[in-house]
Amino acid sequence: MRRPVALIALTALAVTGCGDSGTPTAGPSTVPSSSIPTTAEPTVPPTTPTESPTAPTESPTAPTSVPSSSSKPTAANCVDQKIKALTLREQAAQLIMTGINADGMSDAQQAVVQQQKSGSVFLIGSSGSLSHTRTAMAAVTSAATVKGIRPLIAADQEGGQIQRLKGPGFDRIPAATVQGTWSSSKLTAQAQEWGSQLKRAGVTVDLAPVADVVPSSLKSSNAPIGQLDREYGNTPAEAAKGVRAFVQGMRNAGVATSVKHFPGLGRVRGNTDFSAGVVDDVTVRGDADLRPFAEGIKAGTSMVMISTVTYTKIDPKNRAVFSPTVIQGMVRGDLGWRGVVITDDVGAAAEVATVPAGERATRFVAAGGDIVINAKAGLTATMVTALVDKAEEDESFAAQLTSSVRRVLTLKQDHGLVTCG
Repeated sequence: MRRPVALIALTALAVTGCGDSGTPTAGPSTVPSSSIPTTAEPTVPPTTPTESPTAPTESPTAPTSVPSSSSKPTAANCVDQKIKALTLREQAAQLIMTGINADGMSDAQQAVVQQQKSGSVFLIGSSGSLSHTRTAMAAVTSAATVKGIRPLIAADQEGGQIQRLKGPGFDRIPAATVQGTWSSSKLTAQAQEWGSQLKRAGVTVDLAPVADVVPSSLKSSNAPIGQLDREYGNTPAEAAKGVRAFVQGMRNAGVATSVKHFPGLGRVRGNTDFSAGVVDDVTVRGDADLRPFAEGIKAGTSMVMISTVTYTKIDPKNRAVFSPTVIQGMVRGDLGWRGVVITDDVGAAAEVATVPAGERATRFVAAGGDIVINAKAGLTATMVTALVDKAEEDESFAAQLTSSVRRVLTLKQDHGLVTCG
């Protein structure tokens, strides 16, 4: 049976952050077994939509409205109309988030975005002013829009060392370790202002906040999070407080967020952007350190980001991004999350370099995920083609792809990026 988030609460160059294969010295901290399943088998959520404090108002997995005689379609009907209008290749492209320069697309990047109609883009490098960014993002939207569906435009705007947009018009954001010392009301207010700046610049997604808990004893050796001051605190309660306030502020500004990097990078040493074979042999299913993710969902996050680390006590055979146990069992099952699940970068990251590019996309979607972050724009066509080929040969995968597209378009609809009628 799927457990409610409330029970758990008792319990990304950093494009989006990554980790390492060192063995942490801290032992696992777990919640009571009655709160969350601790078996390794996935817990598949029911197919019938149910009311949940973490669920979107429109179910991302099935229409919840009866067709109306009105000429104006409901949100769910609008999404279904768009899915039917898209070719299979156009549907697959909605699941790829292509990396582009923050100060504007290069000629090569523009060709990829325009030809492939990438469903999303994310910004790499540093930007110019807010005004310049707005003009550059308008060009992105023009290039990527397909059949009334505009792209999600995302940036890593955490603060501290991880802030893509910091030219004139963008506040310099303090590191999460500083934000975590503020009151919840102050952080929410500040996040709302930062989100408003993103919104004015044409950026619709902040790939933040970091929900990873870094034990104080591991901070100096934790390269992806602790060494960069990306954590809100050293305990689940401290991290949850910051995550909740940040998500609420961004949501008030109308900007989507992504809590990351599930099920946590706080207990690893290296950074998967630059290291391979990264393993966490401490974190378990039902771990108390998952609380910030649950709180982020409860606060209204738009996405949950999955790390590329292998968690040996959860699924020793698969990296988290390719693990049905992690995505279907824990995120969609234990946390009850019905919205969009997104990868950490699987385009340029060293951790997945030995996995064929197309398989990075198909294995993630097969495991229950939705949006694939791809820092190498040149791999977009390969990933889209792989998704199409797999869907054409596997009916079950084709159904999963359609479900993923529905979740993505529902998110876009919620942010005014889908035009129907």
